[in-house]
Amino acid sequence: MNSRLDDILHRRQELAIQLSDPEITSDTGRYTKISKEFSDIEPVAEEAERYLQLQEQLRENQALLKDPNCDSELRELAEAEIRELKQSIEESDQHLTLLLLPKDPNDDRNIILEIRAGTGGEEAALFAASLFRMYSRYAEQMGFKVEILDANDTGIGGYKEVIAQISGHGVFSRFKFESGTHRVQRVPETESGGRIHTSACTVAVLPEAEDVEVNINPEDIRIDVYRASGAGGQHVNKTESAVRITHVPSGIVVTCQDQSSQHKNKAQALKVLQARLLDKEQSEANAERAETRKGMVGSGDRSQRIRTYNFPQGRITDHRINLTLYKLEQIMNGDMEELIDALLTYHQAELLAAKTSG
Repeated sequence: MNSRLDDILHRRQELAIQLSDPEITSDTGRYTKISKEFSDIEPVAEEAERYLQLQEQLRENQALLKDPNCDSELRELAEAEIRELKQSIEESDQHLTLLLLPKDPNDDRNIILEIRAGTGGEEAALFAASLFRMYSRYAEQMGFKVEILDANDTGIGGYKEVIAQISGHGVFSRFKFESGTHRVQRVPETESGGRIHTSACTVAVLPEAEDVEVNINPEDIRIDVYRASGAGGQHVNKTESAVRITHVPSGIVVTCQDQSSQHKNKAQALKVLQARLLDKEQSEANAERAETRKGMVGSGDRSQRIRTYNFPQGRITDHRINLTLYKLEQIMNGDMEELIDALLTYHQAELLAAKTSG
């Protein structure tokens, strides 16, 4: 362990020297890459320093106890400090174990969030709008930026489908466990008998692709333009600003009509297409691992029912980790921290278990 921590501290020193090198600071690409590695290694290095310092203090106190000239009062103080130091070392060791777990390479990416109404008709569309509002408010609390790329609304406050880009530092790490089927149980406003209806929505969280990762051959796509429909402001039915892109080899179809110009809609649609192609590629690459570990919280299977929102009882249940919280109203208003932290903690425990068994 200590030799690995020494390597980490040495690497941080190397990176710090490189970041002050004029040749590197003048090269934006290299500087950005090195800065990213430095910011990733810094929290590990800080904890490593603390861990090594605690060990050194423990050795000093243990050496003091072996000194025959050590008086009883000093010996008592040293023994008390040794107990505290051992506790602190154990806590630091646990923290380092978590910090040294393999990091998801997508964690720092922006995301494409897709929410689609499923079974339940208009009630499902209204729930899709509720989910989008929940995610938007949570993103706002986290300092993330939300931009709608495409929306197919029902005209009475619901969404048949809504696609948005959420950008900021570490967005994917906070949203990556939201993919799946979300079920709602509530009494619709139009229900005079007070009966509880059940409906569902599917959520997909796609890490945003970089241009170098997904190279789309222009010959592989077909682009159609048409007039935007639905609630879209002054451009609706006046100009052919809406764009539909079909990726022929995969059959993936992306539409975008929320922007005011055809050019913007095309750019946004290509961004969504890249994200879907990257997701398809990563999903296929991870298929074997996902099959052997399909019970894991991070499997991302969108057909899996992951959560139930029960409005009459004010509770939300995440079925993957058997967590029930009686704070549905707060969560629907964007207070998702407790729920997401519980999922992250569970996932870390899975990674630790896999590391131990492996």
